[in-house]
Amino acid sequence: MRNLGLLCVALGLCGACGGDDDGDGAGDQYDAAVVGAPDADPNRPDATPNAVMTFFVTSTGNGANGGNLGGLAGADAKCQSLANGAGAAGRTWHAYLSTDNPLVNARDRIGTGPWFNQQGEMVAADLAGLHAGVAGPLILTELGAVVPNEPLDHDILTGSNADGNVQAGKTCNDWTDSTEGSGGQVGHADIAAEGLGDESWNSQHDPQCSEEALLSTAGTGRIYCFAID
Repeated sequence: MRNLGLLCVALGLCGACGGDDDGDGAGDQYDAAVVGAPDADPNRPDATPNAVMTFFVTSTGNGANGGNLGGLAGADAKCQSLANGAGAAGRTWHAYLSTDNPLVNARDRIGTGPWFNQQGEMVAADLAGLHAGVAGPLILTELGAVVPNEPLDHDILTGSNADGNVQAGKTCNDWTDSTEGSGGQVGHADIAAEGLGDESWNSQHDPQCSEEALLSTAGTGRIYCFAID
């Protein structure tokens, strides 16, 4: 490690060597200890908008399609499109969704972390930390906004229980159904909101999958997106 540090100094790359600017004995926010976290310094000519972002909640819902996201492929494509438009292209994005058939658990399709929001704040270091809970203020859209509360739009489709595995029968027929004949498990993106009681970012309740039903419980068909690389 000492030889690596000397090499960094020799090449003028000290900023990439994991310095300890605040004297706490640990590297700072984007140091080498966070493997794969890119340089997000806007003053650097090589920086790109949202280069560090690896997690977001979608800025748009699903409209009249309700819980019909076009299956996992359609949901992944939406994540990729929004990420690309926000300057986070160059990564592969997956939706945090579980399905019944085939059996897919959301936690198994989002990589291993760490994940950062649009502001460069760490949302979770790994899968265990992610499923121990996410602080509400860290849940931002790809544009850096929180979900609106007037009107309230905090229901986020997941089809999952709190540990990230499928909530059986609550996946809007594997994200192909926009009727009131099926249900889809949702989490709450504003889990720090006052007066809402015990909250879960990924598994709170199970509205039906039509646009009307989702709206009635404060949702529009938003999803969570994670970069897997």
